[in-house]
Parts: sequence; structure tokens; C-alpha cells
Amino acid sequence: MENNNAPTAQRTSRKQRRISRRTTAAAAVLVLAALGVAPAVAQQPAGAPATAHSATAHGRGTLLGITPVADLDRADVARFLASGGMDTGTVRHGLRAYRLTYRTVTPQGAPTTATGLLALPKGGPHRLDLVSDTHGTMAHRDYAPSVGEDFGRFAPYLHASAGRAVAAPDYLGLGKGPGRHPYMDTKSAVTASVDMLRASRTAAQRLNRPLTGEVYASGFSQGGQVAMALGRALDKGVDRNFRLRALAPVSGPYDIENAETPALFDGRVNDTSAVFYMSYYLTAQSRLHPLYKNTSEAFRKPYADIVDDLFDTHHTEEEIIPALPATLKELLTDDYYRRLQHLTGGLLEAARAQDGNCAWKPDVPVRLYSSSGDTDVPIANARDCAADLAARGVDAPVVDQGSADHNTTYMKSGPQIVRWFDTVAARR
Repeated sequence: MENNNAPTAQRTSRKQRRISRRTTAAAAVLVLAALGVAPAVAQQPAGAPATAHSATAHGRGTLLGITPVADLDRADVARFLASGGMDTGTVRHGLRAYRLTYRTVTPQGAPTTATGLLALPKGGPHRLDLVSDTHGTMAHRDYAPSVGEDFGRFAPYLHASAGRAVAAPDYLGLGKGPGRHPYMDTKSAVTASVDMLRASRTAAQRLNRPLTGEVYASGFSQGGQVAMALGRALDKGVDRNFRLRALAPVSGPYDIENAETPALFDGRVNDTSAVFYMSYYLTAQSRLHPLYKNTSEAFRKPYADIVDDLFDTHHTEEEIIPALPATLKELLTDDYYRRLQHLTGGLLEAARAQDGNCAWKPDVPVRLYSSSGDTDVPIANARDCAADLAARGVDAPVVDQGSADHNTTYMKSGPQIVRWFDTVAARR
């Protein structure tokens, strides 16, 4: 879900946090003076490797372009990560980062394109293991990892500076991809993520840093759920060029039906986040599932007239949050407020389409990172996920970061995950 604030967050503190994020980004721009690189588009070579899986309909995963977006030395990376309060003890290398444009498919299976960030370390082994990093909720397309020097780049830079390649998809409709973002549609997030791995394989080969095929999957918030689903797809052999080695999602909403949705109404999710998430979720999911025929069935006036346009990927949170009310009671009609507390019909269908991604038996080690202080994605999600895995004989410890809020949960967890991936890699 979204990169959010502390339990007592109000709209003003939410806005201040976003402004703080932009201040961090502005400082990073000073560090990244080397970014004045003219975009360079690289077409996939005629002899690029293809597999039975990647050479599917619509050319899924075909690399269309490579655009340099960052060139940092080790000190630059350390300063950027430290600006977010992150432990920089795992920073070993500088990095180069590129925006990849590639072919993928829509939720309906039609051909489209998407973008994502490929980060490569300066140094380390010639052939690189790959981290798949999937990001949290973003309302504006320019916050996506391949475009914005913002929260979405902390994880890619962290893992790349530790010596691994990183593939960070923007998802559909974010970054430079066309259309609107199908928020919380796990299926299309996984297809975009798999196709980003394929495009990264081609790009890394062209950039003379070939990949080993070993994949370490992680992700934060919305991306934590995507990481679990992607891990499952890799485990089932979605592409024989990639082998899952470890899985470490952070604060994922793994159980929308039984954990996340109830928490929106019982105080475990703060009001500002509850309003933001529910508005984004309903407007996006209504394009995929029969949630309502008209926004006025779900949203009160005047919000019914504006809510869909607010989430068109061109509005920032500074614009969205003040335009919405303070509570779900003020946002939703009485009927829809009751329906969301007892999911049936299209609402239940939408929730169950995203749930169940912990109901499998990984053949790799799994750790679930969360915090008891998170009031965006309560720790009940991670505990439900761990229980699903345990029922299938998998011991997946929940690493509780204590009183940390949502964003801080990742800032604390990220370096721990890097060190754990190092340990897993050493067992090879």
C-alpha cells in the first residue's frame, strides 16, 4: 500500500511528509549532477536471446529502449540512502541506473508497454544475481522508480550498491507507461514484473553485465504483496531463465478480506490512509470488477463527482488528500460503508482476486518483514501470510520492527534484507 505516516497522521502531517520527500529528492538531485545524460534508446538486437516463455504472444518482455537516468559513486549512494534515515553499512559500490521500456500486457491481455528501473552496481562480479524490487502505492506516475528520485529508488539503490542487479518495475500506467494504473491488481502487477525481468536480462547483456538467473524477490507495501505473487510465479516456472532464491517482502497487504479491510474500520489503519487507500482501490478496481455502476453508489457528494479524476496518475498526494474528507464515514454512502464491512458480490470478488498469494509452498527461504506500529498495513497481514505458509510446512518468520511506522518499517528492514540475501547467496 502507500508510503504513509504514523498512527496519529492528519492530512497536514501527510502533506508535510510528502513535502519532506520532495526535499529529500531535491537534495538527491544535487548529488546526482551526473544525471544530465541525454537519453539513449537501444533497440533489442535481432539475435537477442528468447525462450519459449518470453517469446509469447505480443512479444512480452521485449526490450524497446534503454535510457540512462543515474550514475553515482559509492559516496553518492550512501548520502542518498542516509537522507532517508537508512543504514548505509551495506553500501559497497556505486551504480548506474537505466529506464527500460518494454512490451507487456494489460489486465485484459491486450498488448501494451511499461517502464521500469534497472540498477547495476559499479564493481562486483561480472555476472550478477538479480533482485526484483516491487514498490508501494504511488498516485502520481512520476513517483515511479524509473522517473522520480524519490522513495521508490531507496530499495533499488540499496540492493545495487550491495552488488546485485535490480529490476524495479513501475507497473502499468505509472512511469512512462500509457493508460491508468490498475491499482492493487495483483495479476497485472505480476505480468509487468515478470516482463521487467525479461527486459532486464536483455538490457544487462547489452550493457555487458549479464545476469546469472538467480532472483531474490522483495517489495514494500503494495509491492510486498506483488513480491509474494511474483515469487509464486517464478516457483511455478513462469520463465526458465529465472530461479527464485529467496523471498523477503515488507509490509504487504496479503489478506485484504480478513486483515486489511477490517483494519480500515476498527482504527488499526489511520483515517487519512484509510480514505486515500479506499478511494484509490475502489476507483481502480471498479474498472476490473463489478463494484458499482456509478460513483454515486459508493461515494457521497461532492466526492462522487471528483474522485475518479483524482486518481488519473496526474495528481499528487498534495492535491488528492485535501480534496477528500477526513474519514470513511464522510467519504462513503451509508450503504457502501456497510457493504465494505461485510464483503459480498463484486467487492468480495475483487478482494479474493488479490488474496491467497501466501497459500503455496516455496522451495526457498522466506522472511516476512512488518511492524506492530504500522497503521497503514497492520502486522495482521504478515501474520496471516505466515500462517498460510506454515499450513503448508513452510517456516516464514515475521520480523517485527516494533513501533516503526509504515515508511520506517522499510528503512529498517531494507539493510537487514540485504544482509540476509548475502547469507543466502553464500550457501550456494
